[in-house]
Amino acid sequence: MPPSSSSSSSEYLQNLIDSARPFLRGELESIDKNLPSLVSVLRSVGAGECWHKHGSFLDHLTDIYRILKLWKSPNPVSLCGLFHSAYSNSYVNLAIFDPSTGREVVRGHVGDEAERLIHLFCVVPRQPLIHDDLLFHYSDLELVEHLHQSEISLRNAKEKGRFDGEEGWRKKLQVLVTADGIRVKHIHSGEDVHVSRRVVAVFLMMTMADFCDQLFSFQDMLFENVNGRLEFTGNNFGAIWPGDGKPGLWLNSISRMGAVYSLIVREEEIFLEEEKKKRAGKTVLDHERNEDIELVLPPVFDNCTKVLDAGDQLVARDLYWEAVCGDVSKKGLGRIEELLVESIEKNPYVGEPYVVLSQVYLTQGRFEEAERKAEKGLTLLLEWGCPWDKRTSWEGWIAWTRVLLMKAKEKSWPQKSWGILNLGLVK
Repeated sequence: MPPSSSSSSSEYLQNLIDSARPFLRGELESIDKNLPSLVSVLRSVGAGECWHKHGSFLDHLTDIYRILKLWKSPNPVSLCGLFHSAYSNSYVNLAIFDPSTGREVVRGHVGDEAERLIHLFCVVPRQPLIHDDLLFHYSDLELVEHLHQSEISLRNAKEKGRFDGEEGWRKKLQVLVTADGIRVKHIHSGEDVHVSRRVVAVFLMMTMADFCDQLFSFQDMLFENVNGRLEFTGNNFGAIWPGDGKPGLWLNSISRMGAVYSLIVREEEIFLEEEKKKRAGKTVLDHERNEDIELVLPPVFDNCTKVLDAGDQLVARDLYWEAVCGDVSKKGLGRIEELLVESIEKNPYVGEPYVVLSQVYLTQGRFEEAERKAEKGLTLLLEWGCPWDKRTSWEGWIAWTRVLLMKAKEKSWPQKSWGILNLGLVK
């Protein structure tokens, strides 16, 4: 979440740009010296030839890696994202490595810790784990209340050494996923598989990244997601790909995942504080609980502290779509501005409406307003690491928004069509 002051916000935005620049420039070796060879391995086994929702499987794998890296995930977690369906998984049949013979190969590329996560990710029943066992046990209101309560509990634990295991939010979470983790059924053998609570959290965050990269209106049609809650209850197998390309109704679900993730992170912090107190201030990591895995907070939805209402998400998406589609000369810029402002009021958590609004303001010569909206849009796009409106790539949205921001600061905007086409340079 960006700081509130103007100077701090600018510094925060610059840090986001600096983190994203190697991805924007394709400088893979500066991100990880092994990354070019890892991508080559994925390319050599045909990942670039496989279909995946709105592109190729290779594109999806590298996108997930980028998102997790921009979210400051530990390297093994980011590498798990890069190879996350390499053995196939409960969602897709994309076994580009044979799990019975290829584990040594993958381990040789990414290391033991990352490969263990990759294999586990590919054998757990992720849909029941994430949705049936966690998300569907909470209402939106309950998540909001538990986020508030857990913030107080964590502060009491850290500042006052006060621990209360009988608090409602803690008792509920501990029933769903205990301190020792949970057992799920292997998707192929049916055998029990142990998943630590911290790894449950990691898989929850990875699912956030996985879904936000790939979902758009096609999946809404496929599963008849008319209420925007992404409950996978429909069966419209005749949905035609790719459909209209409209932004998908997945944000409510991702915000709920982020809220549950935050609750687990806070419960883990309280648990570790309590254990440290028992050991007279000494910190001893329990590797069986995977306490060596750092749990980072994705910056989306104000660091996973907000839940977006499903109805607001739907209204905001439709307002945005009305604004960006059709003939501007018939609507007029004033009406487009109204639509975008209303969209942002309903859903302030994605960048594209701010970006389009910035262009409207530039066209009208309202440069200061255009600058503010471009900065906000760019910040959100960089925090997500992927586009909400997938008609254009993340890199394309970033480049265009930086052009808008640059022109707003220059207080200049073309007054002829050829001038718009001449835009592009980013300084």
